[in-house]
Amino acid sequence: MLQLRPGCECCDRDLPPDSAQARICSFECTFCADCAGERLGGVCPNCGGELVARPRRPAGKLGKFPPSDARVFKPQGCGT
Repeated sequence: MLQLRPGCECCDRDLPPDSAQARICSFECTFCADCAGERLGGVCPNCGGELVARPRRPAGKLGKFPPSDARVFKPQGCGT
């Protein structure tokens, strides 16, 4: 099950579980659409994988399957 991490690893922007702006790689590294496209060129700086739109979990399932509350913030790997 996807973790649905709460923020962008580059800029720490909030990415709630229903955000259409979240991008992930196959390891679930999470970035906002702006950082993924403009700073990273659609490539994860951690694993080199493709960054794609993160699926949104139906609101009715969030109670039983909550998103992660663990933030990952690693701006040093995101260029300038």
